Amino acid sequence: MSAWSCLVTGAAGFLGRRIVHLLVQEKDLEEVRVLDKVFRPETREEFFNLQTKTKVTVLEGDILDAQYLRRACQGISVVIHTAVVIDVMGDIPRETIIDVNLKGTQNLLEACVQASVPAFIYTSSVEVAGPSSYKEIVMNGHEEEQHENTNSHPYTYSKKMGEKAVLAANGRTLKDGGTLQTCALRPMYIYGEGSRFLSDIIINALKNNAILGYTGRFSTINPVYIDNVAWAHVLAARGLRDPKKSPNIQGQFYYISDDTPYQSYDDLNYNLSKDWGFRPNSTWIPPLPLMYWLGFLLEVVRFLLRPIYNYQPPFTRHLITVSNAVLTFSYKKAQRDLGYEPLVSWEEAREKTSEWVGSLVEQHKGTVNTKTQ
Repeated sequence: MSAWSCLVTGAAGFLGRRIVHLLVQEKDLEEVRVLDKVFRPETREEFFNLQTKTKVTVLEGDILDAQYLRRACQGISVVIHTAVVIDVMGDIPRETIIDVNLKGTQNLLEACVQASVPAFIYTSSVEVAGPSSYKEIVMNGHEEEQHENTNSHPYTYSKKMGEKAVLAANGRTLKDGGTLQTCALRPMYIYGEGSRFLSDIIINALKNNAILGYTGRFSTINPVYIDNVAWAHVLAARGLRDPKKSPNIQGQFYYISDDTPYQSYDDLNYNLSKDWGFRPNSTWIPPLPLMYWLGFLLEVVRFLLRPIYNYQPPFTRHLITVSNAVLTFSYKKAQRDLGYEPLVSWEEAREKTSEWVGSLVEQHKGTVNTKTQ
């Protein structure tokens, strides 16, 4: 295949950074433009120090700035759109989430049309499929089953509508007369070094004598390691540029999982941290239906207090629903169409993540009044 260039949005984020690290190893990739609203100095330095033949151009800009996006897309062959606002607790205004996750995606699609970018890959979410209810059970689901989350939570809604916009844009005529080809990837819950969720869990546990909080004791999920998700994006970029593979990929969505064992969120957190003396929480917790309705009452309290006090409840109905899902999906379709095979095994992923957890313990042991045993 001929020389090409790529724009990655959300490039300073957990997933975006890993995608860039894999992309610069791609043959014939002349330039990767990394776009985010803000880059920390250490992230800029990280990209600057990537020693490959690929040019890395750092762009600071807003996904809601349509003119900026059009300039960023000029001369680009593939857009990988990972930029997102994630919110499970209702801390961020609904309008902000919809603006970034949906309007930002629509702006980027239009920029691709105007700048004649032929390929667009969207980082979707398993939440597009579910769970709609804490009672829902999906085991070994697949794309043909057409699961759709009916939850009205702003993150869920924005990702679902964003994906619909991306897949509907497949086949649009570009300004130069070409055709836009799109696809969407739906990763399972992503874990690995740099995970903000895992970092918060570890730091909170350090404040509680290394006892892990319970977040999803009733769940069954198939988590996916960060590098495997990034690899799937690289393969999707290859596939949409390949005339033989592209007809099977364009307009499609794919669940991205790997060979991480099925387990609960709580078991995953323990498996990733037990080498450092962390222990599961053995205290009794209420049954799931009761937890759900307690979440509802806490949301009512937040609503009533909002005029005078910004109360942040410890959990919400959405958090209880998402964290206790029985929701697993196969990656066979990605295997078939994209040639996807996990780059990293569960054993290696666990070891790498555990080492990172150890670095968190070392970093924070002087700032919390506890020790692991």
